[in-house]
Parts: sequence; C-alpha cells; structure tokens
Amino acid sequence: MASDPNCIFCKIVAGAIPCFKLHEDADTLAFMDINPANEGHCLVIPKSHHPNLLETPPDVLGRVMASVHKVAAAVQKTLSPDGINLVQANGKGAEQSVFHFHMHIITRRVGDELKMNWGHKPGDMKAIGALAERIRGNVG
Repeated sequence: MASDPNCIFCKIVAGAIPCFKLHEDADTLAFMDINPANEGHCLVIPKSHHPNLLETPPDVLGRVMASVHKVAAAVQKTLSPDGINLVQANGKGAEQSVFHFHMHIITRRVGDELKMNWGHKPGDMKAIGALAERIRGNVG
C-alpha cells in the first residue's frame, strides 16, 4: 500500500497520529474533522496514499465512495441535518490543504451561512456548448 511518511493522513492511517475514528475497512478510513465547518463534519480517505483525485485509481475512488455512503447515512441518522454536502478539493486552487485524496462529509442547516454556495446565474449557452465539445474530446 502506497504511503507518504510526510503525509498527516498517512500518519493517521498508520496510527502515529490519533483520530476520532468513525469507520474503517480494509481500504478506507473515516474520521471526524478536527477543524469542522459544521457539527458532524468528517472525512473519508483511502488508506493508500494518492495526492489528489486525478492520481487516485478509479477502483479506489469507488471504495471511498462506498464508505462515504455508509458514513453519510450514519451522520444523517445521528444529527438529522437539513442537508449534507460532499466536498472534494483538488489542488491548491481549490484550497486542498492535505495532499492525500479525501472526501468531506459536511452537515448543513438551513441558514447556517457556511460559505460554499456560488449561486445560480444563467450562462452563455453557446460558450457552454463549445466548451462541452472540447471536454468531450478529452474524455478517455
């Protein structure tokens, strides 16, 4: 299993740094975020080190999402939030702070004023269509 000795999440997986563990299986670990955006904010990570989404194999992503589903259901049952956001920051421009792929499970309450919604404004359909065509050309 790939590991990075300088990665805080790899240290958590190895047991060198403690965490408030929620779920663990052979491939993933879920634990509470110690800097929560809202009550119940937790993380799900693969046990193997992958710096970001694009460097994480699809089968690993699938196992992470299976654990996200299980933990999000437990968070919903425990806290009955008005909603849950799943957030994955990929790269410095997206404010990724730990370069080990991870998913945030963040509870939401109506009016909590957590700033992550960008609003809705109509886009330029011609420009969106042209960009879609360019992206489709790069889908493997």
